[in-house]
Amino acid sequence: MQFLTDFADLAVMLPLAVAVAIALLAAGWPRGAAAWILVVPATLLIVLLTKMVFAACGVWLPFHGLHSPSGHTASAAVVYGGLLSLLLPELRGGARRAVAVLLVAGVFAVLFGGTRLALQVHSRSDVMAGAALGIAGALVMAWLAGPRPQGMRVVIPLAAAVAVVLLFHGRHIRAEEHIDRISHLIWPLTLCRRHR
Repeated sequence: MQFLTDFADLAVMLPLAVAVAIALLAAGWPRGAAAWILVVPATLLIVLLTKMVFAACGVWLPFHGLHSPSGHTASAAVVYGGLLSLLLPELRGGARRAVAVLLVAGVFAVLFGGTRLALQVHSRSDVMAGAALGIAGALVMAWLAGPRPQGMRVVIPLAAAVAVVLLFHGRHIRAEEHIDRISHLIWPLTLCRRHR
C-alpha cells in the first residue's frame, strides 16, 4: 500500500503540477494551462488551510470523525483525475463531461483514499473530505479549461507527467508535522488552543 500511496505524496504532486502546466502550454492549450495553474494550487491551499483549522480547532468543530482531510486523496483526485479529465476525448454536452470528470477523479479518490485507510493514517471522514475537495477541484478545472483544442498532442502532458512521477516517486514531504506546528503559530488558530 505504501508504494501506491507514494504516488500522491507532495514530493510527487508539486513537481508534477509544475511539469503539467508547462506541458499544457507547450502542447498549445493556454486556457487549459491557466485552469490548471489556478485550480491545482487553490485546491492544495484549501486542503492545507482545512488541515490547519482542524489541527488547532478540531475539537470545537461539529464534524464527527474528521481530524485532518486527506491530502493524498485530494491531490490524487485533482491532479491525476484532473489531468486525465482534461485529456479525455471531448464529450458533447456539459452534463456528460461533468459526469466523466466526476467518475475519473472519483476513481483516483477511491484508489488513494483506500490506501490511506489501509495504512490507518486517516479516518473514513478524512478520506471523504479529501475526496470531496479533490473532485470539486477537478470539476472546476474542467469547466474553466473548456474544450480541448483540436489537434492538441495529448502525448506531451502525458509524457511529462509519467517522467515526473517516475523521477520523484518514493520521495516524501512530511507535511503533517509542519502543518501542526504552523497551526500553533497563527493568531486566530491559537485562540482554539487557549480554550482547550
